[in-house]
Amino acid sequence: MENLVIGYVNIFVSKFDTAVAFYRDTLGLTPQTVDPDFGYASFQAGNISFALAKADDLALIGRHTGVGFIVEDINAAHETLVERGVEFEMPPTRQPWGGILALFKDPDGNVFYLDPGHSAM
Repeated sequence: MENLVIGYVNIFVSKFDTAVAFYRDTLGLTPQTVDPDFGYASFQAGNISFALAKADDLALIGRHTGVGFIVEDINAAHETLVERGVEFEMPPTRQPWGGILALFKDPDGNVFYLDPGHSAM
């Protein structure tokens, strides 16, 4: 298998319209496709597509996703998102391995990383 790359990530949500508004308006992701009847929306997120899929199975919703959003300035991004009402489980915090991460939730309780990538705090 050559050149294996991640093309998209799907996140399961229960409140489709609320989730679309959060990712579009609060996080600022650009929608590519929004289909409320099908319960699916995709957003451009760098080199991959980030997508929402409406799910009735609550076991798929409100979990730690393992998905990280890379930002240039984690402190400024954290401050902006807090001002927009985003709930953080953990503010920007230096990790034992030297990096800095913050953890935030979407309206369904799905948890994401905020990560400055290779930049310093």
